[in-house]
Amino acid sequence: MPSLVGIDSGLTVTKAVIFDADGTVLSVARRRVPQLIPEPRHVERDMDGLWSATADAIREAVQKSGRPASDIVGIAATAHGDGIYLVDRELRPLGPAVTSLDTRASAVADAWNESDVGERSLQLTGQKPHASAPSAVLRWIRDNQPERYGRIGHVLAAKDWLRLCLCGTIGTDRTEASTSFTNVRTQAYDPDALALFGLEALNAGLPEMAASTEIVGTVTRLAAEQTGLAEGTPVMAGLHDVTASALGMGGYRQGIAAVIAGTYSINETVSDAPKIDARWFCRNGIAPGEWNNMSISPASTANYDWFLEKFFAAEIRDAEQAGQSIHDLVAREFAAASGRPSSAMFHPYLFGSPFGGATSAGFFGLNAWHDRGDAIRAVFEGIAFNHRIHVDALKDGFAPGTARLTGGISRNPAMAQLFADILGMPVTATATEEAAAWGAALCAGAGAGLFASPTSDPRDLESIETTYYPDPGRREALDRKYRVFLDIADAMRPIWPRLQDLG
Repeated sequence: MPSLVGIDSGLTVTKAVIFDADGTVLSVARRRVPQLIPEPRHVERDMDGLWSATADAIREAVQKSGRPASDIVGIAATAHGDGIYLVDRELRPLGPAVTSLDTRASAVADAWNESDVGERSLQLTGQKPHASAPSAVLRWIRDNQPERYGRIGHVLAAKDWLRLCLCGTIGTDRTEASTSFTNVRTQAYDPDALALFGLEALNAGLPEMAASTEIVGTVTRLAAEQTGLAEGTPVMAGLHDVTASALGMGGYRQGIAAVIAGTYSINETVSDAPKIDARWFCRNGIAPGEWNNMSISPASTANYDWFLEKFFAAEIRDAEQAGQSIHDLVAREFAAASGRPSSAMFHPYLFGSPFGGATSAGFFGLNAWHDRGDAIRAVFEGIAFNHRIHVDALKDGFAPGTARLTGGISRNPAMAQLFADILGMPVTATATEEAAAWGAALCAGAGAGLFASPTSDPRDLESIETTYYPDPGRREALDRKYRVFLDIADAMRPIWPRLQDLG
């Protein structure tokens, strides 16, 4: 019986998921991948360590699946987008990878956006530069690490490095290729983009583009020994994780805002023509003549994870020892706090924001009578408010009528309802397991001939979905709070850089 492997390599965990051809999860294996922070604003990872962890996860998943590796008819990867994974001309890692949480290049991006480069980039590539954009990171390397820059053989993304390790071929797919250097109208690489950023020397280093469903190689003997996969298993090009998540949750189509509440606040919708605006990235869709419009910021549930780590450390230990979930305790405190008025508010900008590189997180409106539950509520509302900034932008441009929500936070019905109330639109929470990995597996399945296309999802989606509708009363109260949230952000704009200067 045919099965598929979807690899999903995020910013903290890399995982391998084996799916039956009907979308049933057969097995999942995860490995944590440590972040390296050698100095402020540098967030890196060891590339060989990432592959080793991923290979271990694949081996475990194959063993747990109960199926022989020979049943696997295709494998595809998705991974965090943006950032840079460099290899030299011998195809070896050229230093640690720069992840999408890295902000060393924020001054580069800010300077470009304060000059005409930002607007020219928007018109040419469909997006303005940002701190973790390949363009900005590569320019920082050019200016600060010239010896390393001169040794660049190939400029890859995270999933493309995993592909190289699996099948030994260099390349990328259409969705990943459009992070900095493609023409938004032709959807192909444009030398003018490299020239705009002063990176002309890297023209030969841009990886060849393939369709996400295209077979780009087969599992090598060495990779088979490392992973437990069968040598010769087809490897497909895969896709950017933002697109993979929308595809896997059934939200990759026009008229729908796909909302992924993960490390990043990811909000996206598909169009059949390019539409350019500084509030979103207009990037290549999966198929030619398709665009995926992404409004994102590194400001979603990573803030919740931080809050748990800092304020629930003892409770986490107790819950683990008792075999319970810390999230159940958090849900109870959130529910209790939601039953009373509260002025407490949180800007979820620990790792970045939609407002530029100099932002930081903060609680506002706290008084002595507030407790930890009020702080939890403020964190959750702040996360959803930040998603609304992005969804409102997409509403302006594309008028999606509904939203689909995924991410660990969406499994709490109270949180899904909160998103509906704050976004002011029906929100469908899907019980899709491992949405991004399933999106990659759909591409592998299409490439293997199991599915007519990546969007030919064989599952009965209605059976795993619940739709939440805005409550008029809560919607009105949260809308008032949202306006204050935005007003505070406006007031903080001149103060955030001064805070940053304090170190």
